[in-house]
Amino acid sequence: MKEENKKAPRRIAQTVLNSLKGGVVPRIGLPYITVGRKNEIQALLHDVDIISEGGASFRFIVGRYGSGKSFLLQTIRNYVMDRGFIVADADLSPERRLQGTRGQGLATYRELIGNLSTRTKPEGGALTLVLDRWISTVQTGAARESGLMPGDPALTALVDRRIYEVTSAVSELVHGFEFARLLSMYYHAYIEGADETKAKVVRWFRGEYSLKREAKEELGINIIINDDDWYEYLKLFAAFFRLAGYAGMFIMIDELVNIYKIPNSITRQYNYEKILTMYNDTLQGKAKYLGILMGATPQAMEDKRRGVYSYEALRSRLSEGRFSRPGARDLLAPVIRLEALTAEEMLVLCEKLSEMHTDLYGYPRRITTEDLALFIRIEYERIGADLNITPREIIRDFIELMDLLYQNPAMSISELLNSDEFSYTKSDAVSDKADQNYAEFTL
Repeated sequence: MKEENKKAPRRIAQTVLNSLKGGVVPRIGLPYITVGRKNEIQALLHDVDIISEGGASFRFIVGRYGSGKSFLLQTIRNYVMDRGFIVADADLSPERRLQGTRGQGLATYRELIGNLSTRTKPEGGALTLVLDRWISTVQTGAARESGLMPGDPALTALVDRRIYEVTSAVSELVHGFEFARLLSMYYHAYIEGADETKAKVVRWFRGEYSLKREAKEELGINIIINDDDWYEYLKLFAAFFRLAGYAGMFIMIDELVNIYKIPNSITRQYNYEKILTMYNDTLQGKAKYLGILMGATPQAMEDKRRGVYSYEALRSRLSEGRFSRPGARDLLAPVIRLEALTAEEMLVLCEKLSEMHTDLYGYPRRITTEDLALFIRIEYERIGADLNITPREIIRDFIELMDLLYQNPAMSISELLNSDEFSYTKSDAVSDKADQNYAEFTL
């Protein structure tokens, strides 16, 4: 990640600062501000190597609101796209679940396919690009290897065979026969310039047909993607993407807390059963070239009444062993529990944000290292900070501080840091601990 040693372009810096101030994780520019999480990232990147070799993985990223789990997911997202993976990500909501009686599972599938991203199209909507690139790559490769010229019937026949090799390989999987037919249909529509047929095939792949009759009339396919089998098609896509020249596929699903919030216990259990199916598939080798990451809060994960652990088959597979503890977590386990960022790591992050802010708005830097250390000290010495403070809160405070200093040149840093609104009452115990941390990272 070479960007971290360079200045961020103004467009990226603006996006990063606006997103962080708004409490959301930016989809671009993360290498410029990434700090900490080295061990977690290394553990997840080990999975990347396994997936690219034909394996599969399933991990839960567990952390409190604002602790950095979405940030970690986005960091891995950007990294795997650079490694040639296709990424599909979605946040669960009341309308998007893993299973539902009113199409909520299919809604999640549609969101994932709509957000399909590659290195050259990181903002999503890459399905058509991937399909067209696949066909173009096959054509170019066949022409180069055979020496035949475009328009030669022999080249056309060779390309047909190469396309057939891919579709026949996919057809051997569950639901693969119809999937392969649609790939072949798209290929012929591409060659013939039949844009309307291409659009219909893409619509089917996106799960937008609600009636089998409609799909039969328009495409001659008697099945549609539904709430029960949408995950099977993600496995098909992972296999196809590999055959199309990509390293594999990553699925990232955040906000698992929305399953925890489902009031009906039977509906929750059906959703957890879907997780179990996906989990078992990856560990038993039923899925290939596929990585799955899910983000959850500790309560949504560990609550034995409503959380993931309320489903005994998942609890027995995912619970920590007797030896893991804070500060010595097993990062090769299916569940990665995020430890809080240290004061030293937050100091480095604020340093990066300070440089980005001054570069973006073009003003002389006014915040010194001592100012940064004082800011972090005040944040960490608030009552309950050792248990409740999150990077999101600190970052929002810091960006607001920089904005105020930029807009009010006459205002002093010490005036803001020592104001009653910022310097909350602190307990002696927390203050002593903060003083110790302050001394350590200002030496």
